[in-house]
Amino acid sequence: MNNNKGFNWFFPIVIVAILIFFFSNMNNENAQNSIDEESFYKLMEQGKVQDVLIYKDTEKADVFLTKAAKAEVAAKTTGQSKNPMSAFDFNLGPKPDATLSFGDLQLFLEKFDKIKADNPTITTKKDYGLGKNPMTELLFTALFWIAIMALFYFVIFRRMMGGGGGPGGQIFSIGKSRAKLFDEKEKIQVTFKDVAGLEGAKEEVQEVVDFLKNSEKYTKLGGKIPKGVLLVGPPGTGKTLLAKAVAGEAKVPFFSLSGSDFVEMFVGVGASRVRDLFAQAKAKSPAIIFIDEIDAIGRARGRGNFTGGNDERENTLNQLLTEMDGFGTDTNVIVMAATNRADILDKALMRAGRFDRSIFVDLPELHERKQIFDVHLAKIKLDPNIDREFLAKQTPGFSGADIANVCNEAALVAARNGHDSVTKQDFLDAVDRIIGGLEKKNKAIKPSEKRRVAYHEAGHATISWLVEHAAPLLKVTIVPRGRSLGAAWYLPEERQLTTTEQMNDELCATLGGRAAEQTIFGNISTGALSDLERVTKQAQAMVTIYGLNDKIGNISYYDSSGQSEYNFGKPYSDQTAKMIDEEISKIIETQYQRALKILTENKDKLDALAGKLLEKEVIFREDLEEVFGKRAWDPELTEHPVSGNHGKEETDEQPVPEEVQQPESPTLL
Repeated sequence: MNNNKGFNWFFPIVIVAILIFFFSNMNNENAQNSIDEESFYKLMEQGKVQDVLIYKDTEKADVFLTKAAKAEVAAKTTGQSKNPMSAFDFNLGPKPDATLSFGDLQLFLEKFDKIKADNPTITTKKDYGLGKNPMTELLFTALFWIAIMALFYFVIFRRMMGGGGGPGGQIFSIGKSRAKLFDEKEKIQVTFKDVAGLEGAKEEVQEVVDFLKNSEKYTKLGGKIPKGVLLVGPPGTGKTLLAKAVAGEAKVPFFSLSGSDFVEMFVGVGASRVRDLFAQAKAKSPAIIFIDEIDAIGRARGRGNFTGGNDERENTLNQLLTEMDGFGTDTNVIVMAATNRADILDKALMRAGRFDRSIFVDLPELHERKQIFDVHLAKIKLDPNIDREFLAKQTPGFSGADIANVCNEAALVAARNGHDSVTKQDFLDAVDRIIGGLEKKNKAIKPSEKRRVAYHEAGHATISWLVEHAAPLLKVTIVPRGRSLGAAWYLPEERQLTTTEQMNDELCATLGGRAAEQTIFGNISTGALSDLERVTKQAQAMVTIYGLNDKIGNISYYDSSGQSEYNFGKPYSDQTAKMIDEEISKIIETQYQRALKILTENKDKLDALAGKLLEKEVIFREDLEEVFGKRAWDPELTEHPVSGNHGKEETDEQPVPEEVQQPESPTLL
């Protein structure tokens, strides 16, 4: 890479241009303001000359007119072009109105005195000054402008060129890569020990590090080092953390940047930054390049062309494709990237030879959540009785980032309550706070509305307890929380597959709130907004995605490539669309009638549970056991998410709430 930028012509060219401009204007100005002796005597006789400053050695004099004469001259010259450099006149004294060139000084003085003697009303005064040397003035002016330009160059221009200091630092280096370099000077503290869970992903990533450290181990057998590794997974699962661990373990130069760092308003900047990034990485080979949120530039080409497309983004992507697998890409540079939108990435980017490996970073399972808790709880002052396995069971579906947030929120709750250490209840309160929102005990609710909310929540709890495949309920509250008037906490079963019967039971339990209102009050309210939204989406998925409907058959209209979002039409006919709507409505209404039947048969238990809710405002699993007895079905134990020994502690709160909202507001699931 040639670092010789050559001679910078900016500074001398600008100085020469300004000097030429200044001199030409100065000459024009002098030509315009020069007068001869006859003109001077005429002006003097007319009483228009106020002062004359005579320079003996140069045979020149400065003429200063009276105010009236100046006004007359100004009126005549209105509309004429003004010298643009006149604003930069730095003479401290008054500026002469004209310059007089005289021949013999003695003759000039005699004529001057004679005119004053002939006309006593003339008040023109004369004085003498030191002679003006044109070359001296010219030199002074030139030095002044050179000093100005030097200041501009070294203080402003050079700072911009260097890219440092301030928002304007990238003006002249806009095509340079913005990647932050981590090497032996910038030591990263994160290692694989700090990455809990993600065992499969860690193994593959560790192999990438080994590729760079011991490349001969693989290449001697004829293998090639992978060009790229793509980390895919939901937000918060630890993709960026894995990359940081790679940077901390690799002991090779690590370039880190975001996909948005390539995007700029200027044409060609993105492609230029890609070239500069890979040039820097090749110069420090072996090296790793990490691009976070690569979907910002890696989106499939050709999408949205009906609006003109995004040529600049596509040019950036094209350059990235060329750099990753084009001519001359035989250096030990591995590209790592992270995204949670792998479905929209360009197929050319995903092929073998570019991103050879795609590592899926999934949500943590039970034992992985326990490991994540171990990492985050190490910095927190804990109560000795804290059971990490219990906390892991209380957080199904939580990502690593969510667990970190729970730990932090628990510490804040403990501090707010004046505790010396963080207790189990602090963690449970933190989970409630994160999922349901802030508790609003002072919210004004009518007694009739409170009673309706109690029966609504009791309806959810009743059906979830009496149907086989519904998630076991842990806690119910009618205390307003967030934007909701009530909430229920369930412990969903951690399963990989879901049957039709399981989905139907979940639909029935979700509709239990509205069914309870219909059973008790004979009418329904708008409080089931979130319930209806959830069952509609679930029933729609059963019919159109999972093929769980007998009439529609084994057909799925799901498009995993993500192309469907750009289509204006539907992948089925109008007749099929009508049939789909009918089947969705049929599924929901069937489960609603089922819920009504269950609640009608157990109306006494529903009343008892609602009474407990109105009395205590918050009830737990043991309260349901008092009313209904032991649950007839134990959940399937896939990975001990709800084990028998966990049942002893299920009197506490649990995430994944089903919330009943205020009628006018949307709801949480």
